[in-house]
This record gives sequence, C-alpha cells and structure tokens, in this order.
Amino acid sequence: MKTFKAFTVACLFLMGCMVAGPGARINFSAIDSYPEGLAYDSLRAVYYVSSARTGTIGTVTPDGEYTVLHADSTLKSTYGLKIHPDGNRLFACVGDANYSRYSTADTYLKMCRLISVDLETGKKLSDVDLSGLLPGKHFPNDLVFDEQQNIYLTDSYAHAIYKITPAGQASVFVKDSQFETEGIGVNGLVYHPDGYLLVDNSNTGQLYKVNMKQPQYVQKVAANQFFLGADGLLLNAADTLTIVVNGGNDKIFQLTTDDNWKSSRLCSTTLLLDRFTYPSTATLNSNEVWVMNAKFNELVDSNAVPSKIFAIQRADFLPVPKRKLK
Repeated sequence: MKTFKAFTVACLFLMGCMVAGPGARINFSAIDSYPEGLAYDSLRAVYYVSSARTGTIGTVTPDGEYTVLHADSTLKSTYGLKIHPDGNRLFACVGDANYSRYSTADTYLKMCRLISVDLETGKKLSDVDLSGLLPGKHFPNDLVFDEQQNIYLTDSYAHAIYKITPAGQASVFVKDSQFETEGIGVNGLVYHPDGYLLVDNSNTGQLYKVNMKQPQYVQKVAANQFFLGADGLLLNAADTLTIVVNGGNDKIFQLTTDDNWKSSRLCSTTLLLDRFTYPSTATLNSNEVWVMNAKFNELVDSNAVPSKIFAIQRADFLPVPKRKLK
C-alpha cells in the first residue's frame, strides 16, 4: 500500500510538471522600456516598474494599463524600487550600468544615485549621489529599508552595500572581499526583522548574511546549491525567501531555513512551463509572488526587435523533496 501511495504521489507530481499551464500574467505596453524593478502598492492597487532603457518610472494596473509616473532622461536607467514605509514615496536606484538609451561617457559605469518620488504627483522629492563613496565602476541595483527607515543599497560593480539615513546621509555600510567577483556581484537584498541583511551575488550564486550591528562579519549562508544569475530577493516569512534567477536559468526559487539563515535549503520552485523571460525582481501582492520579466536577453541580441509588450507574472511554486545539507 505504501509503495502504491508513493507511486501515485510521484505520478501526480510529474503530471503537474507536464500539464500545468503558465502562471497568470499582466501584459502591458511600454515600448523599449525594459523594466527591471517592481513594487506593488496595495493602497493604490498598482505596480510600479522601472526602466533600464530610459530611466522612466511607471505604474501598471492589474488590467495592464501603463502610465508614466516620473520621467527624466538624466536618470539614464532605473533599477530596484521600494515603497517607503510611510506609503507616500517610492525610492529608486539610478545608474548607467548597461542598457540606457541616454548613456554618455560622463555617466557610463560612473553614476550611482538614489532618488525618491511622490506617489501622488510623480514629483522628485530627493536625490542622493553615492558615486563618491567608493572609486571605480558603479551599478546601483537594489535597496531595502530597516525598521528605523535607513536605506541599504547594493552597488554591484563596487561590490559594496551603502547605508543612507532618513536625513540623506550616505556611507559605505560594508565592502567585503567575499563580495568581489568579475561582473555583477552583490545584487538583491532583504532586511530580516531579527537584525540582519540577506544579500545574493549574481556571479557566484552565493547568499550572504550581514549582521546590522557588526557588518564587518559577513557570513556565507550554507546551501545545497548555488543560484548563478541570482537577482531579486523577497522575504516571504522569517524562514522563507524567494530568489529570482536569470541569465539562462530563468526560474524562481524559494528557500527555507531551520537555523535563522546560517544555512538554507531549496523548498519549492516554479515550473518549466511558466517560461519566465529574464526575470529580475519580485514583489508581494497579498500572499502571491509577482515577478518582472525584464527581457534583458533581447538587449544583448543585435537581431532582436525591441519589445513593445512586457509582463508581470505570478510565480506558482511546486514543493521539492527535502534534501539534507551536505
């Protein structure tokens, strides 16, 4: 009987992988924008999306209506987005790291800014220049707030995390040799209410834990596997983390922990049939995970026709068998 039951469960698992359709999608028209960042506003029932091509920040309704919230060609590119805890402001990472239509020699790989805009008017409220904190190349990629409303921002080319106070004072929070790698390094990050950051590294697929009180002590989160192409992170619960992976993998994974993120294990993943197209970042709408399909693969293909239609896609997860950490 146990053997038959196990066989039945296995068959159902495989049937789910084979016949389940793609997850729900919100298609919207934003010609040549290539959105990277994504944030859901439950108060206004809209998604905010950034743009690697133009820097424009827009809103997308659940019905797929796109509207420009803030546009300024000096922004070059916008990446990670987060709504301030007060619910009135949207913060955005601004740089010129890769695909901007407005790129110049003065800004390419040099710009590193954090701006905020009013969610009602779209007017820019603040603009902090971070480019002088460290020498070399810059790629402001993602940000997160702590409980005191300090902002932490990853610079993927400087291999560092910056801290910006509510008053706009900026400093290097941590720059660790473990972060250093060729190309894009530290990327997505989340704040854990127990007093630390979790941050991933796109090039190595490694997840790190950074103590807020002692940021000089960076710990690797032990895992059964690495997630090369890791991008956005989303903390679903104290013990559950969503990680967006692109660069050929194009899947969304969920990790869990039994020891406060000293280690982690894979607990669920999206289906192959979901067909994400270079997913970048994720946001929560109620308890659902929604993901931005950035389509950056088109931007490195000289034969590709610039997209007019982009999609915010729901991530539907399937549990995976538990494996012991090696």
